[in-house]
Amino acid sequence: MTEQIKRVGIIGLGAMGMGIARSLLRGGFEVHACDVRPEVVQQLVADGARAAATPAELAGQVEALLIVVVNAAQTDQVLFGEHGAAAHLAPGAIVIASATVAPEYAETLGTKLLAMGLRFIDAPISGGAAKAASGEMSVMAAGAPDTFAVCATLFDAICAKLYRLGEQPGQGSKVKMINQLLAGVHIAAAAEAMALGLRAGCDPDALYEVISNSAGSSWMFQNRVPHILAGDYRPLSAVNIFVKDLGIVLDYAKKSVFPLPLSATAHQMFMQASAAGFGGEDDSAVVKVFPGITLPAAKV
Repeated sequence: MTEQIKRVGIIGLGAMGMGIARSLLRGGFEVHACDVRPEVVQQLVADGARAAATPAELAGQVEALLIVVVNAAQTDQVLFGEHGAAAHLAPGAIVIASATVAPEYAETLGTKLLAMGLRFIDAPISGGAAKAASGEMSVMAAGAPDTFAVCATLFDAICAKLYRLGEQPGQGSKVKMINQLLAGVHIAAAAEAMALGLRAGCDPDALYEVISNSAGSSWMFQNRVPHILAGDYRPLSAVNIFVKDLGIVLDYAKKSVFPLPLSATAHQMFMQASAAGFGGEDDSAVVKVFPGITLPAAKV
């Protein structure tokens, strides 16, 4: 049996990163954690993790580094910025990058890490905070077979579905890009439907119940509309995430001269919500761009 990774570093303890870290701890891994918020790291230390003050400090302690940050710029900072991890990882160590990024970035990152004697898995994730916490995410991954082989138990601990999409970095990010196209369009469509329902005088709770059990439903409708009904826009995934992610989709399509009318409209809706000051709120706050409706008040 191939010897498995045992010492794992995780950088980025947001809604999904924290759940992933706790799943790794339950799986028996030695987990080293780093985040720009020391108080969040200490929460994980209480569960049995080991704290690192910087990515560089963490890198010297681990066989694999899992990066769960927001975007390419943050991934670069973690790896190559001041106190970056890449130069301090042992030869042959594995970098698993899970931010949603442009496929071209993932390709370039893989080449750069390989030249440094490191291994790389392009591994975007999906499933939200709940599935990250339960170790049941979906992972869209690309990398070398021998790299996957030594990470088998790691992926068993954090995901229910591991999709191996080839050896070339960027393949995972391409599939995640398409997923985000649908996710963003579905959230925007759900918000539009609820806005029209409110304008028409429908009872919002009854409308949600009926649609959830009818042909017009979607996973995003069922997951995000309860935030609207509760008047709770604390971010699990923020409006600005879809400004970024649909921007990646549209940039890629533009280079291919490929039309994406629904994606473009949804992107403008998220842009409008962000410009109106809702960028840091839950992505369901895109419903706030619609005029002339009274949204449910926050429940006490």
